[in-house]
Amino acid sequence: MSVALEICNLAEEQVGRDALPRIRALGLEVGDRAGVVVANLEFCLETLLERAPYAGAELVIERREGEVLRLSWLDVDEEEDAA
Repeated sequence: MSVALEICNLAEEQVGRDALPRIRALGLEVGDRAGVVVANLEFCLETLLERAPYAGAELVIERREGEVLRLSWLDVDEEEDAA
């Protein structure tokens, strides 16, 4: 869970707290020697992403060789509500 929370923190750093509900998808690269159980990480992240402030963002995990564990991209809805 701590790795999943850190990935969410990285997303927040990239877009800012106010933009978190507009994240539509997160791309994550996970290497075969990254030291995490992918199924467990996926479960934890999906649990976190279904709740506020993420509003159901989709998780896309790309498997890689090596020790990589990286938040590789964010898909953010650029439309802002008209006030």
